[in-house]
This record gives sequence, C-alpha cells and structure tokens, in this order.
Amino acid sequence: MDSQKESVGITVKKNVDFSEWYTQVVLKTALADYAPVKGFIVLRPYGYAIWESIRDILDKRFKETGHQNGFLPVLIPESLLAKEEAHFAGFTPEVFWVTKAGDKELDEKLALRPTSETLAYSIFAKWITSYRNLPLKVNFWNSALRAEIKSTKPLIRTSEFLWQEGHTVHATDEEAEQEVMSILNIYKDFIENYLAVPVITGYKTDSDKFVGAKYTTTLEGLMPVEGKALQMGTSHHLSQNFSKPFGIKYLGKDTKEHFAWQTSWGISWRVIGGVIMVHGDDRGLILPPQVAPIQVVIVPIHKDKNAKMVKEKAREIELELKRAGIRAHMDDRDEYTSGWKFNEWEMKGVPLRINLGPKDIEKGQIEFVRRDAKEKKHAEQEKLVDTTISLLAQVQENLLAKATEFLNENTFTPVDFESFKSIIKVKGGFLLAGWCGQEQCESKIKEETGADIRVIPFNQNDKPATCIYCGRESKKAAIYARAY
Repeated sequence: MDSQKESVGITVKKNVDFSEWYTQVVLKTALADYAPVKGFIVLRPYGYAIWESIRDILDKRFKETGHQNGFLPVLIPESLLAKEEAHFAGFTPEVFWVTKAGDKELDEKLALRPTSETLAYSIFAKWITSYRNLPLKVNFWNSALRAEIKSTKPLIRTSEFLWQEGHTVHATDEEAEQEVMSILNIYKDFIENYLAVPVITGYKTDSDKFVGAKYTTTLEGLMPVEGKALQMGTSHHLSQNFSKPFGIKYLGKDTKEHFAWQTSWGISWRVIGGVIMVHGDDRGLILPPQVAPIQVVIVPIHKDKNAKMVKEKAREIELELKRAGIRAHMDDRDEYTSGWKFNEWEMKGVPLRINLGPKDIEKGQIEFVRRDAKEKKHAEQEKLVDTTISLLAQVQENLLAKATEFLNENTFTPVDFESFKSIIKVKGGFLLAGWCGQEQCESKIKEETGADIRVIPFNQNDKPATCIYCGRESKKAAIYARAY
C-alpha cells in the first residue's frame, strides 16, 4: 500500500458498514496487510509494536507468578497426536499437514501446530519423575496454525496467529484449580485495565469447552455495532486427561507413583482486533494509552522562518517525556502539512497530541488534544510531564467507562424465547437467560437464532427461574450471543 493510498483516511462510517470500516482501519493505519496465501496476514511494525506492548505486560505478570518461557517446534508427528485422539479430533478439520521434505515423501505426516498440548506433554513426561519437579510452569510465545479458509477477518480469524500458550503441571487437583483461576484473573485485569475492554468471566458449556479439558473458563467481550461476542482468552483445567495418555507421573512423598494434574491457557492477537472494534471511531483507531506504541505525538507547527526554533523546542519536549518513561514521538516530516499529520495520527489512534507553534513557545504553554474526547487543553510548559500523565490516565479511564456503559446498555434479559429471538435479530448484544443444562436446548437455540452460550458467569445472582427455551427449571444463568 503506497503513501498516497494510506493518506486517504477511513472512507466509511463505523455504524454504516462495520466490516468494511474494520478492514480499512487495519490496512490504512498500517497495522497489518494481507499475505499472498488466503487466510494469512502480515503484521506490520505498528501492529507488531502493539503486540509487543501486550507481550511485555503479560510476560512480566507470568514471570512474577513463577512461569518461565520456552520454545517448541512447529511440527508435530501424526503418531503423537493419535495418543490423545479425542483432543486432536476437535482440531482435525483445521490442521495443515506436511507430507514431503523437498521431493521426498515423509514416512509420517507432520501437523503444523494447531495448539501444543500433545507435543509439550510428550516432552513433559521426560522431565517429570518426582514431586520435586513440580509444579512445572512453562509459557510459549509462538504462533499457531488453523485452516480458516471460509470466514476470515484480520486479527480476529486468520489461519496463523500470534499467541501465548501456557502449560502447567501440578501435584494436586487443587493446585491446578488455583492456577486456572490465577491466570484468568491476570487476563481479566489485563483486558480491562490495559486494553480498556470489560469482560464477563465464567465457564464454557461442556459442548464448547476445550477438547480434552475437565472445564474451560473464558473471558467474553461484547463488540459494538454488530453486537457480537468476542472470546478474549481462555484458561483450561485439563485434570488428568492428558497426563494419563502421555504418562506424566511423579513419585510422591508417599513413595507412590501419581499421575499429575494439568492446565493450559492462552490469549492471542485477537485482543488487538477487540481493541479496534470497541474503541475505534469514524476517524480510525483509538488506542488505550497502556498499550499504545506512541502515547504522545508532538506536531511542530511553523513557517520556514521559525522552523528551526519550533523543532528544537518540540525535540526538547519529546526528550523530557521520554525521560519520564512516556512513549513520545516528534513528527518532524517537512513533506506533510500539520493538518495532514493531525489526521494521520488521529487515524492511527495515538491517545494524546501536542500541537506546538511559535505562540505556544512564546507564552510558555503547551496545547494538548485528546484523541478520545477531541478536547483541547492548555498547560504550562513546567507542568508538561504531570499534565501528560494525568491526561493519559483520563483517556484510559474514559475508554473503559464508555465500553462498560455500552456493555451494560446492551445486556438484555428476555422474558421468553420470542423476545429472545427478536433481540438477537434486531439488536444483538448479550442476553442473560436461564438454561436447564440440557445440550439439546443449547443446540436448538443456536440452530434457530445463531446465538450460543458464550459463558456461564461465575456470578449467578441473577439466575432466571426457568430455561429460556424449554421452560423447565433453570440450572444456570447463561450469557447468549452471536459470536465472531
């Protein structure tokens, strides 16, 4: 995409053609581009910088809780996958296979990693012999490949995606339970307080849980305009469902052999897609300051005669902000007008802009412009850092407040199945409804409305008395929605 095309800006409104708006935002802000193979994308430096922010924040949290990073190869022998047939059967339609090396046919097919359980656990079985080796807590920052040919969407549904996948091994069921919830809480804090996207946490139904898991916990966000859910992350209790087929056992303090208990969990670049959808507007991206690669952009405004003086002052401001740990960038390109730069940085979603002209320097003041609220604020130059930190915090808080308000306003409690169908068809959103616990009702609702149970919330205080579909006694309150 050349610079002329990039300069056009977003040409459709978010509420008019959401899908086209989303695609334009991804492409025109230089987050990503399409790869030559259908279903694959190229993450450009600006998009990768957001992923690096996400990775750095989570990596620190994982290490603080005793996890270490490792590396796994991308190829998995077919015979290894057969060890846990039920698990792998869930991925079979999506698997890419390698059958040749050069011109030579391989003796055994190799799968390109759809997820790493089978590969990691065959290795873990060699590492673990005693209770002294536990707990084992390993995380992998890698990519996974799943053949998404029909319904692709950049960063939301692609055939290869960046993610982290954590895999842990424990001596007891209780320890594994604690790990599942500990990770879920890390994810929730990150998604809400860094990405500014509110989520509902709870369990997946048995029909929708990770194949091979005892249970799956999930974090579900609600996306605007189309009113669809987006699964933002999952944390699985695997029980002993993998340790037994893969022989992950340890000699306990009681001198007896025991099969271990396991968890796995992951979050992918899909969360970047969620940030785009939730916070973006007709002008483009709005990035939460916590993960924005550039938190403040400084645009010098000058005529030729005072260009040197204004740029020097702008550079001073940039350095002062950087010394304070703020991600600042001074746009000193002469080939573009200041108005063009304003539009570009707005489209790219930089949370805060500083406009600096000769009069500002003369008055000893700085003009700030917030990307989210479009508000201008003037502050004394001596208060540069304090004002910047305060305004960035306000942007972060405002984005979460607006997204939370949207979630609350678009969570409905239908009185019967007719109103359920009407809400899904007209508004979308999250529908809180009773569920009898029968898979038949779950599948019938999906068949008739396109909505399924996204999450059974931990908070069951608002459980309706009857199942929304069959009218029998409700066992659980469930959140239904259509999903990406």
